[in-house]
Amino acid sequence: MDRRRRSRGGRPPVDLGRRAHACRRASRQLALASSDAPPLHSIAAILPCTDLDASTAFYEKLGLSVVGDYGSYRLLEDGKGWQLHLTNESPEGWLVPSQNPFGLYLYTERVAELAENVRDAILEREKAPTHKPWGMYEFALSDPDETLVRIGWPSELIG
Repeated sequence: MDRRRRSRGGRPPVDLGRRAHACRRASRQLALASSDAPPLHSIAAILPCTDLDASTAFYEKLGLSVVGDYGSYRLLEDGKGWQLHLTNESPEGWLVPSQNPFGLYLYTERVAELAENVRDAILEREKAPTHKPWGMYEFALSDPDETLVRIGWPSELIG
């Protein structure tokens, strides 16, 4: 059986077996990270966008807020570990409509709550998070520049 599926928007095929393995590994890591102590280190995505205000408004609906504004570069975070940098300093032609290769995966226990905030923008037919074959309870949407944004949490950790 071929576990590779062609994903939406011309993105390369997804190997569901590899994705399920990565999701199980992430679930173990999330289950172990139950401490309230700040992380020893973290990572933040730097995401090009064409309209900082529209992108900021989109990510605010997902619980992020601006913690630094430097004109063409904004820092957003949610105070719980998500960090995102938005910039409109991208070279000409960097973002091509309908061909945006960028994507984000946001892990949170608050999947259903966030889905309510953006229900009309959810890409899936159900307009709600669902349990996926790769072991995640998730939903997907596109930001104003068509960056694929998936929000999910391991199905095995959903109460």
